[in-house]
Amino acid sequence: MKTIQSVQIWQNGVVKNATIFNLVIINDDLTSSAQFYYSLLDENLIMLSQGNLTINGEEYQNWDSEPSANEYAYNWAADQLQIIITGEYIPVEEPIV
Repeated sequence: MKTIQSVQIWQNGVVKNATIFNLVIINDDLTSSAQFYYSLLDENLIMLSQGNLTINGEEYQNWDSEPSANEYAYNWAADQLQIIITGEYIPVEEPIV
């Protein structure tokens, strides 16, 4: 998961702010295309938006040849969604009581 520049999302009549971006590969034909599932979450990890993206063509070939394929995928997906990645998501651990 990544942190992102806050994005306002309309949900059930209320504007909420997504600050976390999650991306998971759900299918890859290992030749020409792959599908990703994405979700945009608030700071409490509550999902505000979700969907699927497909990478293919030259972008798929570039992704496949990148040594840092995960970063390429995140950056590609962020570009598709027009969001700005600001860093790595680091979960806050609850104190042990």
